[in-house]
Amino acid sequence: MLGLPGNIQALLFDLDGVLTQTAKVHAAAWKQTFDEFLRQRAQESDSKFVPFDEVADYDEYVDGKPREDGVRSFLSSRGIELPEGANSDPPQAQTIHGVGNNKNQRVLKLIHDQGVEPYEGSVRYVRAARDAGLPRAVVSSSANCRDVLKAAGIDDLFETIVDGVVAERDQLRGKPAPDTFLAGAKALGVEPSSAAVFEDALAGVEAGHAGHFGFVVGVDRVGQRDALKKHGADIVVDDLAELLEQ
Repeated sequence: MLGLPGNIQALLFDLDGVLTQTAKVHAAAWKQTFDEFLRQRAQESDSKFVPFDEVADYDEYVDGKPREDGVRSFLSSRGIELPEGANSDPPQAQTIHGVGNNKNQRVLKLIHDQGVEPYEGSVRYVRAARDAGLPRAVVSSSANCRDVLKAAGIDDLFETIVDGVVAERDQLRGKPAPDTFLAGAKALGVEPSSAAVFEDALAGVEAGHAGHFGFVVGVDRVGQRDALKKHGADIVVDDLAELLEQ
């Protein structure tokens, strides 16, 4: 009924791009943040400004990763190193945390201004899983996960949330490491081999594969079907509702 192997006993869902239409909001916030940073740096060094690509750069360097890891990853791709700084750094600080806080400030404004819409196919799927008696968790690198779920009106569909706040508290490595998904499976009381992972990010499907989960579903929202399979997805769908038809 749910398009899953018979041994699957629990479901672990990523948030942005799987449950809610916020991946494009994050990509826009990253572009605003990095373009401002890169433009200023180009002006100061009298060099060419090369903007952040909100498709290619977003997918490769920041999608699905904890915020600071995304900052490090992208800036490293441009040969840029910054001091780490601290969580309390202001958004204008030229530090990893400062750039990350700048992005977070922007994404919160975009979410506030635009609202949050869930994917209807995903909502149908999660409700079907609930009706079938399968426990469900959200596993996201976002520190704003609970607020986004509430804004989308779907916070009551999940028993457990493992988000950026939990990851920092419990010192869990971010995706592509499997730590947060493993924590989600543990919270639901199942072994990884009995849990399915649902991810749209390359780092996320890689985490599901690395954690030896029973089934990894890649959700292709941006035309990266082959890449999702290459990084560890057992199956790739355009929308979770497709699984209800199998």
